[in-house]
Amino acid sequence: MKTSYNVAVVGATGMVGQKIIDVLAERNFPINKLYPLASKNSAGKQIIFAGQNVKVLELTEHSFDKNIDIALFAAGSRVSEHYIPIALEHGVKVVDNSSFYRMDDQVPLIIPEVNGDLLTEQTQLVANPNCSTIQSLMVIKPLYDAFGVKRIIYNTYQSTSGSGVKGVKALKEESSKAYPYSIQTNTLPHIDDFLDNGYTKEEMKMINESKKLLDDQDLKITATAVRVPIKSSHALSINIELNNDANSDDLQQRLNQAPGVIVKDDPKAELYPLQDDSSGTDDIFVGRIRKDYSQPKTFNLWCTGDNIRKGAATNTVQIAELFTK
Repeated sequence: MKTSYNVAVVGATGMVGQKIIDVLAERNFPINKLYPLASKNSAGKQIIFAGQNVKVLELTEHSFDKNIDIALFAAGSRVSEHYIPIALEHGVKVVDNSSFYRMDDQVPLIIPEVNGDLLTEQTQLVANPNCSTIQSLMVIKPLYDAFGVKRIIYNTYQSTSGSGVKGVKALKEESSKAYPYSIQTNTLPHIDDFLDNGYTKEEMKMINESKKLLDDQDLKITATAVRVPIKSSHALSINIELNNDANSDDLQQRLNQAPGVIVKDDPKAELYPLQDDSSGTDDIFVGRIRKDYSQPKTFNLWCTGDNIRKGAATNTVQIAELFTK
């Protein structure tokens, strides 16, 4: 096993790509050489990695002719579709942040705390789930294992950073065209394109990815995804129907034991998860854990998580760490 690796970050100058590079340094990933790759327009820029200036290189079909061990893609589906096969042909292990490979039966969809055991020495390509799906499954998986789950209702409240730089810019500039309506004065029940079934792509991502991550195609799930006028971190309201009897204390106990999850739940003291709690961290905060009195064996939960960190960059780096083991 190698002790250090040559790592490429594709989309290195984007919001997620930059954060991946930060997290690689923070977690002391064993890097021999970093190759920041981006479009022709960004080539030549300097980024900082572990206190050193590193030049951004143009992504081309020859980028993987170099001795690259691991490539972390954060440049969108079109880039992934074209360049990941090239990387794989060169024997590079790849983690893809786009949605392109997520529902491919031959490609594992991984949250290390949820199903990291699916990776083997032969695994060459891994898909990183949608940010809201990662956040949700960090909370749901411990409950699924303990009590079984029959049905899930997701309602998301997603920050503008989920749309990248243009989304954050829209918070400040009324003239921004990031959204069809002003995000400064509205919450928008519209994330990604609408589909023929009336759902958006974002909503169907959460539904389909959750089933794949739990390996349960019979699970009943519905979702409504909403963009809200804040800069960072997503919040989710989760209504979950269990297969077995439990009470709120049982759920809280299980979640207290879950890796990467922090329970913040004291209604009398007005303590519950805020986006401010999770912003800038890798933990998922959960609270407002209470029985749904309209439905047997059903509970409501509220959780928040940083969509750029655990929802994208940190989960990507954690998968890369599994490659090194």
